[in-house]
Amino acid sequence: MKKLLVICLTLILASCSVDDDSVNYSFEILPVESVDIPTEFVIGETYPITISYLKPSSCHSFREFYYLKNNNERTVAPINYVFEEDNCETLENELVENTFNFIVTGNGSYIFRFWQGEDADGEDQYLIIEVPVVEEE
Repeated sequence: MKKLLVICLTLILASCSVDDDSVNYSFEILPVESVDIPTEFVIGETYPITISYLKPSSCHSFREFYYLKNNNERTVAPINYVFEEDNCETLENELVENTFNFIVTGNGSYIFRFWQGEDADGEDQYLIIEVPVVEEE
């Protein structure tokens, strides 16, 4: 039994490679440039909300939205993969759009806070848009 255990462990260790060919990446939350959002919602309906942001380099790729829900307030920002590669190109003015669907589940108004980066003092800045929920016509 001990010999079998030693042989199995040897095979497992031998199959592990010291070379790491995995892709290295990190995540980065990027500032929102603009938003395409309806001016009003109807309860029970679903609406696409499109966010535009500047892609800093060819090594950035959209992953998902940061989405924080607090009562009727939503804080949103795009999260990108940043691949650690040697051939990354810095991009200028490359506007990217990504969309998420928002399902209206409550009455009143929704307040969206789209993160736009930090000011000179390191304070978070937001594009704040209030969207009222109206009765279906």
